[in-house]
Amino acid sequence: MIQVWSLVYLGFSFSSQLPWANCDNTWNTVNCISLPSTNSTANLTAMWNRTTSASTEFWERRVLGLSGGIDQLGSVRWDLSLSLLVSWVCCYFCIWKGIKSSGKVTYVTATFPYLMLLVLLIRGLTLPGAWDGISFYLYPDFNRLANFEVWIEAGSQIIFSNSLASGTLLVLGSFNKHRNNCYRDCFWLCLLNSGTSFFAGFVVFSVLGFMAHKQGVTVDNVADSGPGLAFIVYPEATAMMPLPQFWSVCFFLMLFFLSIDTHFVTVKCFIASVTDVFPEHLRGPKRSELFVLVVCSLFFLLHLLLVTEGGLYIFQLVDYYGCTRVCHYFMVLSESLALAWCFGCDRIVNIIEDMTGHRPSIFFSVCWKYIISMLTSLILYLVDYTQLKFNKWYVYPDWAHTVGLMMTLSSVLMVPLWAVGQMCVTPGTLVQVSV
Repeated sequence: MIQVWSLVYLGFSFSSQLPWANCDNTWNTVNCISLPSTNSTANLTAMWNRTTSASTEFWERRVLGLSGGIDQLGSVRWDLSLSLLVSWVCCYFCIWKGIKSSGKVTYVTATFPYLMLLVLLIRGLTLPGAWDGISFYLYPDFNRLANFEVWIEAGSQIIFSNSLASGTLLVLGSFNKHRNNCYRDCFWLCLLNSGTSFFAGFVVFSVLGFMAHKQGVTVDNVADSGPGLAFIVYPEATAMMPLPQFWSVCFFLMLFFLSIDTHFVTVKCFIASVTDVFPEHLRGPKRSELFVLVVCSLFFLLHLLLVTEGGLYIFQLVDYYGCTRVCHYFMVLSESLALAWCFGCDRIVNIIEDMTGHRPSIFFSVCWKYIISMLTSLILYLVDYTQLKFNKWYVYPDWAHTVGLMMTLSSVLMVPLWAVGQMCVTPGTLVQVSV
């Protein structure tokens, strides 16, 4: 869906005047307020408390056509559905020839965003007020470190950004040669991921500092998270810059390339996993290409629910419950227990030594066996659990929370149910099966 929204915004970025910069459009209401011009500086806090920004109305009324709730799906948005089709066609041609062709695609899709980030950073640092945003980004609030929610969010973000607990790295790793230095790969991947996030922070907060300067408010009043940052706050910032179309194209093109990597890699891992289960039916050039086409087509049809007028409500529900921290923490904890205690920590160390020629530090063995930070975070999250709300005002009906809980349990219960099933079908006593 990030791809879909990025493509729609990318198309509008070629307009002679960015449509989210003014209130002269058919979808705008009487409460709409245009963005401040590139030459003006005004305190808009009080005014914006009573009105809606042009970028917000463009996002909610033009792009999403947002309905009144999840029980009012409405019609399919034609431009979103067309962008969805383009996204799945791109995904198909990225993976239809196998893992080698997918690897070649990443040479472009993984490196181009870095070029765009560098361009946006240079531009961001030259904007007035940018260093206020950088200062806000780098100066820590030590009082927040005493808040458990901060640590829970940080742990969840690390799991998500490193693609842990989703099976993606396990499937991709299976394509490596036996002597591949996985120890080195893990080190560089973690360093690159954290470094990229840190670098991207300068890009985002330099622009947020510029927005705060233009609006005459502090940085924390313009900062946002989730879809709002990428599709409301940042478009507002590009509209305030000279040559706004150029910077808007750069940003949404970068966002598209970032999301397409995650998209086709996730789908490829699903296809590879199913193919490994049914190799006699799905392996082979023609069979695999047909299977990829069937999977992409089915998921395209399924995603049409998300491009309806009530699609964002479903998106938030799936994001909150289907990709919840409970799933992340539980899966990471289960993997750690299975590898370190069931399979055996010493076996893992011996295998890594056989693959790389070097024995891992005892530090990793201690972490695998005894560090229970994921369990602690899971317990703290469950204790402080709150139900989902949309935009802080829309309360989901009870049936939606029930569906969401079922999505969470569909992942969490799979581990113990599979374990019990294997114990039932494996010959021998329970003690013998456990050993």
